[in-house]
Amino acid sequence: MVSRREFLGSAGILTATAWLSAAPVSARSAANLLATQGSAAPTTDPVLLERARVLLREAPFIDTHNDLPSMLLAVEGGLAAHDLGRVQPTLCADVPRLREGCVGAQYWSVFVESATQRTHTSLHEAMREFDVALRLIRSQSDFEQARTADDIERIHKSGRIACLMGVEGGHMIENSPASLRVFYELGARYMTLTHWDNIDWADSATDRPQNYGLNGFGKQVVREMNRLGMFVDISHVSADTMRDALSFSRAPVICSHSSAFAINPHPRNVPDDILRRFADNGGVVHANFIKEFISSKNPEWQQRRTVALEALHAKLDSDEAIQKAIKDWEEKNPLPKPTIADVADHIDHIREVAGIDHVGIGADYFDDGKTTMAEGLENVTRYPYLFAELLRRKYSDDDIRKAAGRNHLRAMRQMERVAAELQKTEGPLVTEGKKVR
Repeated sequence: MVSRREFLGSAGILTATAWLSAAPVSARSAANLLATQGSAAPTTDPVLLERARVLLREAPFIDTHNDLPSMLLAVEGGLAAHDLGRVQPTLCADVPRLREGCVGAQYWSVFVESATQRTHTSLHEAMREFDVALRLIRSQSDFEQARTADDIERIHKSGRIACLMGVEGGHMIENSPASLRVFYELGARYMTLTHWDNIDWADSATDRPQNYGLNGFGKQVVREMNRLGMFVDISHVSADTMRDALSFSRAPVICSHSSAFAINPHPRNVPDDILRRFADNGGVVHANFIKEFISSKNPEWQQRRTVALEALHAKLDSDEAIQKAIKDWEEKNPLPKPTIADVADHIDHIREVAGIDHVGIGADYFDDGKTTMAEGLENVTRYPYLFAELLRRKYSDDDIRKAAGRNHLRAMRQMERVAAELQKTEGPLVTEGKKVR
C-alpha cells in the first residue's frame, strides 16, 4: 500500500504531465507563462502582521483540514505519548502553536488510504480515525467539539478552540448510507467524495475516468448529505464529479483543501468554470498550502522529470537502478518550493473568479511541514503571515474576516437550514451496503 506522502508527488507528476500533454496549445502556453511568474515573498510588515492577528481572532479563523489524527495513529506511542498542551514539533499541530496561529476552529481530518477499499477495511480503519480524533479533542481543556455554526461561535467566544471533523474520502462509508449517518452522529460535518482513487460511485481527480462524474448512487449520497447537514466536499474529485456535485447538491458545497487550476494545472485544483459556480451555490473554496498544488513552476519541473525518467529507462535495466538514479536527479533538481506570495496568488484568483464570499483556508498540514508546505507556511503558527500578505495586497478588514472564517460560517448556516427543511419532507436513504456500478 502506498502512503499519502509517497503518492502525493507521484500522482501529481503523472496527472499534471498527462494534462499538459493533452491540453490544447493555448492552455499549454498559459501554463508555461504562469511558470515564469514566481515571486518571492516580501518582508512582512509588523503592523500588518499584528492587524492580521487581530482580525483572525475576531473572525473566528477556521481551518478546514489538518491530519493530526492520522499522525497520532502512525507515530510511536500515539496520543498517549504526546502532550498536545505542549509544543510537539514532529506533529502537525498542538495547542500552543494553534494559539500562536490564531486558530479559532479546526477541522480534524478522518483519513484512510483509498487502497483500503480493495481490502474492504475502509470502514474499520475509519472507526480507528474517529476514535483518535475524539480522544485528541477530549484530551485538551482548550478544545471543545463543535457540531453547528452556532457552536463554533460560542466555543470561540469562550476562549477555547472549536473542533470539528471531516471525512476525507467516500470510500470509508463502504456504500452504506447508514455508515454516513453514523459518521454524522460522531461529528463529521463534511465528507470529501473521493481521495486519490475512484470509488464505486464517484471519480477521483487522480484516477482514470470510470463514472464520468457521479453515478446514480453517488447523486443519492449527495442528497443524503444535504438532508443530514453535512458539507459535500469536492476536493480530490474529478472535474466532472465537481460539476455533478454542484448540479445535484441542494446546499452549499465546499472544497476543504484545494487551490486554483489556472495558477497551477494540477488535477487536484479547481478549474475556473467550477469556481464560477460557487457564486450561485453559496459554497467556499478553501486554499491549500502543499507545495505540489501551489507552485506555478511545477508543470515545467514535472515535464523535465519525465524526460529524465525516460532517458534512464533507455539506459538502465533494473527498477532499483532507475529509482536510485531518479532520486539522485531530484536531489540535484529539487521541485520548486512556492512561497506565501504564491499561495496568496491562488487566493487572489479564487476571489477574482468566484468572489470574496467564496474564499477560505484549508491548509492540509499532514507532517512536520518543513519540506512539504509553501515556504513561510511550514506550520500552524504561520497563518497570520499569509493574511498580512493579503492585507498588503489591499484586502479590506471585512475581506479578511470573510476569508478567515465568516464565509464558512455563512455557508454552514445555509447548509443547516437546508437540512432542517429536508428533514421535514424526506426520510433517510436506506440502500444499504450494495456495491453499485
